[in-house]
Amino acid sequence: MPDPSTPQIRLYQDWLRQTRGLVFDDYEALWRWSVDDLEAFWRSIWDYHGMVSPTPFEKALAVDKMPGAVWFPGAQVNYAREVLRHADAAYEAGQPAIIAENELGEVRTLSWPELKRQSASLALTLRELGVVRGDRVAAYLPNGPETIISFMACASLGVIWSVCAPDMGAPAIVDRFLQIAPKVLIAADGVHYAGRPIDRSAVVRDLRAALPSVESLILLRTPFATRQLPAERDYAEAIGQHGAEVDAFEPEYVPFDHPLWILYSSGTTGLPKPIVHGHGGVILVAYAGAKHTDIGPSYAANNYGERFHWFTSTGWVMWNSQLAGLIGGTTICLYDGSPSGPKDKPDWGVLWRFAARHRVTFFGAGAAFYGNCMKSGLQLKDCGDLRRVRAIGSTGSPLPADVQAWGVEQFASVGEPDIWWCNFSGGTDIAACFIHANRELPAQVGRMQCRQLGTAVEAWDEEGRPLVGAVGELVCVRPLPSMPLYFWNDAGNARYLSSYFDLYPGIWRHGDWLEIAADGSCAISGRSDATINRNGVRMGTSEIYSAVERLPDVIDSMVIELEQGDGDSQLMLFVVPAPGRTLDEAMRADIGASIRGSLSPRFIPDVMIEAPGIPRTLSGKKQELPIKRMMQGRPIEKVINREAMANPEVLDWYRALPGQTSAQV
Repeated sequence: MPDPSTPQIRLYQDWLRQTRGLVFDDYEALWRWSVDDLEAFWRSIWDYHGMVSPTPFEKALAVDKMPGAVWFPGAQVNYAREVLRHADAAYEAGQPAIIAENELGEVRTLSWPELKRQSASLALTLRELGVVRGDRVAAYLPNGPETIISFMACASLGVIWSVCAPDMGAPAIVDRFLQIAPKVLIAADGVHYAGRPIDRSAVVRDLRAALPSVESLILLRTPFATRQLPAERDYAEAIGQHGAEVDAFEPEYVPFDHPLWILYSSGTTGLPKPIVHGHGGVILVAYAGAKHTDIGPSYAANNYGERFHWFTSTGWVMWNSQLAGLIGGTTICLYDGSPSGPKDKPDWGVLWRFAARHRVTFFGAGAAFYGNCMKSGLQLKDCGDLRRVRAIGSTGSPLPADVQAWGVEQFASVGEPDIWWCNFSGGTDIAACFIHANRELPAQVGRMQCRQLGTAVEAWDEEGRPLVGAVGELVCVRPLPSMPLYFWNDAGNARYLSSYFDLYPGIWRHGDWLEIAADGSCAISGRSDATINRNGVRMGTSEIYSAVERLPDVIDSMVIELEQGDGDSQLMLFVVPAPGRTLDEAMRADIGASIRGSLSPRFIPDVMIEAPGIPRTLSGKKQELPIKRMMQGRPIEKVINREAMANPEVLDWYRALPGQTSAQV
């Protein structure tokens, strides 16, 4: 029987030694092998986890290039099938699939057989509604079991899934879903958040009206809606079927690269990018990532009772990472609500008490969450018994050293002096991580311990030379199975190529500043592009402009995000008012309301400043990134070319700006 203290990554290395004769002196050697011999590494992940295909394949990586890599040609898999193969063993061990709680304190526990039955019932309902392999199903759902079940139903049919969170306004959701032409919409008519019920029935009505491809609505009715909407199916009815057909249902095998879901990651211009990932790539990279999070089957002897929680909304890629716990046979713990309770009485102990009640073993959240806990003076010893928590996950933005030190001190106070901080960084674009953690490596305060296995990540200078001990562009120089298959409706892969391969052809540029130290540890120091990243949720500046500049009193605007040392960031909005108007309190309120209604409250700027003009290139593009770099201290002549500007006269005003940034929202 394995030693309960043996990390997952050590078990994997033991298997490599026993079955492949491979022995590595240290993690660096293991990582180097995993990126130098992609064929052997990814085949080993397939074999180690006992993946099977009803059809043969000869190679793990048949075409080695970016973009256009071909993985496991001939193989067939299914994400839902991979999840449900754990059902019998986990059920016999008495381990649930999902534990879910909402703000009202309502707790639901879903067994593995019920997960299988309800997702089968919903899949059969989708078939009845005419949904077939390759169709898209869009969801407007909160972070509850219903969303997991809906995804599982879609995946099991080879139907392509896409979800948006209920904190988003209808215009932002339509911008996403309209691109993919979903056949069915699954939606909740209300949510409960920050201590109050929120009616979302009007949004659901507007979504249906704005999406002409939607033939059927499956409605999750809640007590929070104030009106009754018509729907082709009620969600409760859709998952309520029993009988021989439900019992006999099995997820369909699909080709390894069959589309699984569409995620959205916004750039600085245009509509959100609809990113398509495949079943096989997502499964394999989830298995590789589990070596780093040290999460295994909750029914296995070496981690019996494992319970994985990551606080997220359905609009963040960490929802997908939380879901991935099920692939490994782990019980996942969902919290649907605000991490700080009601707005008028903030309480940063909400999630910690949730973790104590449900015996969470791995607790994850965005880096800014921990910073807020520290600032609030929270004492974990007052939040219940947290001694089962053995790992703390952090991502979404760099985790400051003092915040991590606070966490170590707090867990020492509850009897866990050796708490492990699992800090990592990846992205929606790959639905995975590039930089990760390793329980066997020395702790790295305020840094990440290593590069993830199978990810050939380097930091490059502007000439494409690798850097050690200096900040450069995060690049990936070899293919990764979970890189996007393509963007939906992207003629000639134009947006895909410009998003990742414009700076270094054939090399993935991720858009982060990365520093790799001589010991292999890593630090991310912010975005190298102008995409807004608020606590891990990314939004293109173009979407913010759409909300701001639709106001009649706003002529032009520009938004930049300045990362701060506490793991948070400051969002600054420059506004050019219409003639005769000024940026007064009424206009500030109008801007905030427009962003709240169209996008989400999280993207309301921290600072609004009236500006004489917005710097633009000769082709009319706003120069967000140069202004951001200037405000971060870079010499103006190093970040912007006046000769390439349409209005260079405004630069002097921006250069004098640091003394003028006191105009708070």
